[in-house]
Amino acid sequence: MSVFDELVGQDEAQRVLADAARGLGMTHAWLFTGPPGSGRSTAAVAFAAALQCPQGGCGECHTCHTVLGGTHADVTRVIPEGLTLGVDQVRRLILEASRAPTAGRWQILIVEDADRLTEAAANALLKAVEEPPERTVFLLCAPSTNPAEISVTIRSRCRVMGLRQPPAGAIADLLVNRDGLDRREAELYAAAAQGHVGRARRLATDPEARAKRHDVLQIPRRLTGLGACFTAAVELIEAAEAEASGVYTERSAAEKEALETALGKGGTGKGASKAARGSAAALKELEKRQKTRDTRAQRDSLDRALVDLAAFYRDALAAGFGARVAPIHIDMADTTRAAAAKLSAESLLRRIDAILECRKAIEANVRPRIAVEAMMTRLWQS
Repeated sequence: MSVFDELVGQDEAQRVLADAARGLGMTHAWLFTGPPGSGRSTAAVAFAAALQCPQGGCGECHTCHTVLGGTHADVTRVIPEGLTLGVDQVRRLILEASRAPTAGRWQILIVEDADRLTEAAANALLKAVEEPPERTVFLLCAPSTNPAEISVTIRSRCRVMGLRQPPAGAIADLLVNRDGLDRREAELYAAAAQGHVGRARRLATDPEARAKRHDVLQIPRRLTGLGACFTAAVELIEAAEAEASGVYTERSAAEKEALETALGKGGTGKGASKAARGSAAALKELEKRQKTRDTRAQRDSLDRALVDLAAFYRDALAAGFGARVAPIHIDMADTTRAAAAKLSAESLLRRIDAILECRKAIEANVRPRIAVEAMMTRLWQS
């Protein structure tokens, strides 16, 4: 057993990271890149466990279990919850990471989605990476090495570990061996996830995720008129909002309650009224952060739906040409063949283009409802 066992389809990365944990090619800053679902954060956490483990990542000792479980005192993992990661938070993290290790061999800071760093935050992190404390390691994760997304100066000071999209077969093997899935089901969900390990597991274990995917794949046959386009757009947006709201509802309530308690809610005495007035700004700031987090979750949910929809038309296009490529939506083979018989290749390509343009518009902060309504109209008219 090894901490790298769940790093699916990344044999070369496993070898390099295992060697580094033993001191071969080790450096203080790493940048993990790769497409969504390739296992960037999985690789970073596994590497952190290997660095702290006396045996280089055995996967069985107390150290490995605490790092993988997120409870190790000397490993800090940051997952940006909003659209950006600000300079104040980054400075606090750098200060914490500069401490000497208390229980492990290293003080490790893992930053997921480092492409969301603001310019000021990136500059603060750059200074820390350029002059790192002796026993501190920075592990950054980002979907791209594009200088427009990751500071080129930060990238130049990191060892870049590029991960590839795992093959569907490797993901299916993981679902069978780890989660006990039937082989046929595992292959279905692995293909539908399009190389995203976490997405495959969610489809395999969450009935709501499967139901949402089913609803999305019914959209092409529902677009019978302009009214149906607007209805489908509203339902898609509402489904994304509903999914996102369920992710953080309890957490947001707990955060608010904890802040109100810290600010002295329910207290009496001379200072109580003054504290109550001062708490308004803190509560407003918390609500702002929570709203940003919810917006990010909604966009992520909507983007997954758009990727599924684009894959439907991709399968239809492949079926129309008789291409020797495996379908993404295996369970929709009859429907995609019917679409291929009815629609021309040009029409299918226009539909795929409409979906990709919608994704770009939402990423550029166009209101999701406007972007999705425009996309649905184009899907109908094409």
